[in-house]
Amino acid sequence: IDTPHGISLQNGAVPGERGKQDKSVKRGNWGNQIEFVLTSVGYAVGLGNVWRFPYLCYRNGGGAFMFPYFIMLVFCGIPLFFMELSFGQFASQGCLGVWRVSPMFKGVGYGMMVVSTYIGIYYNVVICIAFYYFFVSMTRVLPWTYCSNPWNTPDCVGVLDGNLSSRAALNLTQLLNTTQKRTSPSEEYWRRYVLNLSDDIGNLGEVRLPLLGCLGVSWVVVFLCLIKGVKSSGKVVYFTATFPYVVLTILFVRGITLEGALTGIMYYLTPQWDKILNAKVWGDAASQIFYSLGCAWGGLITMASYNKFHNNCYRDSIIISITNCATSVYAGFVIFSILGFMANHLGVDVSKVADHGPGLAFVAYPEALTLLPISPLWSILFFFMLILLGLGTQFCLLETLVTAIVDEVGNEWIIRRKTFVTLGVAVAGFLLGVPLTTQAGIYWLLLMDNYAASFSLVVISCIMCVAIMYIYGHRNYFKDIEMMLGFPPPLFFQICWRFISPAIIFFILVFTVIQYRPISYNEYVYPTWAISIGFLMALSSVICIPIYAIYKVCRSEGDTLLERLKNATKASKDWGPALPEHRSGRYAPAFSPSTESHLEVQPLQPEKGQSEAAAASPVQGSNGSAHSQDSRL
Repeated sequence: IDTPHGISLQNGAVPGERGKQDKSVKRGNWGNQIEFVLTSVGYAVGLGNVWRFPYLCYRNGGGAFMFPYFIMLVFCGIPLFFMELSFGQFASQGCLGVWRVSPMFKGVGYGMMVVSTYIGIYYNVVICIAFYYFFVSMTRVLPWTYCSNPWNTPDCVGVLDGNLSSRAALNLTQLLNTTQKRTSPSEEYWRRYVLNLSDDIGNLGEVRLPLLGCLGVSWVVVFLCLIKGVKSSGKVVYFTATFPYVVLTILFVRGITLEGALTGIMYYLTPQWDKILNAKVWGDAASQIFYSLGCAWGGLITMASYNKFHNNCYRDSIIISITNCATSVYAGFVIFSILGFMANHLGVDVSKVADHGPGLAFVAYPEALTLLPISPLWSILFFFMLILLGLGTQFCLLETLVTAIVDEVGNEWIIRRKTFVTLGVAVAGFLLGVPLTTQAGIYWLLLMDNYAASFSLVVISCIMCVAIMYIYGHRNYFKDIEMMLGFPPPLFFQICWRFISPAIIFFILVFTVIQYRPISYNEYVYPTWAISIGFLMALSSVICIPIYAIYKVCRSEGDTLLERLKNATKASKDWGPALPEHRSGRYAPAFSPSTESHLEVQPLQPEKGQSEAAAASPVQGSNGSAHSQDSRL
């Protein structure tokens, strides 16, 4: 009897001390609510907001794209975000531990871990390239300004080259029309110097040592920020989540004062209403919301698991989702004002200079920056912003993996050595990222980006919705939320969770399959074997779900298959709030009276008779309650 009492002291459930009732001393909590909101904003707002959304918007009908985008945000984005936050917060467990709710679906948690691993590997390589550009920007003249470098080819035509400055912009357009092969100095710097690109994905060539060094730097930074888990990362996000907005604003003010900026912004915003009837536009809107918010990566569940039990995650989910989408729209102004200025300078259409992905961040935008006075300053600011945007997401990806491992093992020994687990995961991530710094690295990076984290996320999210709403039961889940927040989820969310969001997710899945085109990079078309590897990466996360389900059914008790299925999907005994003082109502522990007197747990009156009856039954007492004492208290 004394032992559970002793353990409960560590958990903050000290009878005389009600002040600590909402904290988990063992796992740790956020220092305050702002830390959680900032971390989640940093997680959701990533590189995609800057380099994917503005391009999608301009390509899919400008301002008209905002309409399907916000509809998808309301009916799919916010509800899924709220579901994942409430799920993690209620159980105070990472993406594996939460599946006590229906143990057969624990494979979904493993799938999330696999996805986070893939994204974590290649995301840090993008950050390392941003670090590289950040360091080389610290010069008087940016290295991609002129065509007079050893790596340049005769096709190179710079916007600032001496031989062109005397000619009028009109001549330049004629020149562009005659030599279709015109390449910019920034593109040649990117392809021929930074990447030293090989001709094929199988031809790895040598490791680019400057990139390898920067990859080391970015992993060291991520590790140091997570050295004490959410305690240290919660302090870092005060800077990493807010400073990008300062930089965006500086670049915005600089951008709109330039000649031709308005043309670029009009290009970005002018609505083409006929495109709204196009299914592709709706598919792009749904996919962008889905990937941008980071649903089904496991990070939202992990971050919310460090919240206090009664935190209002309903309010948080709305704040974070809307901030994320507003940032995307704002970033569009920053990007297109400068692209408009560059198009104006070159005398070409904005569509000629618009790009997305790494091409925008490392080729088009840096080239536009060379046209500004004190260009190294703007370049340093821009790449510093990219680094911070990337790090905010990377923190959560690493924390997701570490939390899942630590929660799964769950003993005192590993909790005390959590820093070493973080170090181990960081070293593994660095070593797995090394092939992406070779001459064929960018091919592999784009392969992972296109396959490892595309349709598998959609499948994982769909199964999660079904498991919580239909297997565990929507009534149970709504009661859980009411117990945690003090009010049930609003009717709108109940309808979205049960019907609308799963339907939209299914639509995204069908859309992804129909829209599928084999991946290519500029003119390079990927060979079949590389695309097969891409599909294997996508399958590797989804396959966890059926494999674990079959394993769990085989291990469950029961004579017939139906009985085994029922037992495998039934919530386990230790599902529910993590701290004993929150386990009231149907989660009230079925202890013997002597233990009950030591713990300050107040079961609701109607439940009390049942719990004592359960405690009296010898099987429950010897097996069930002993198990729940050990694992939960």
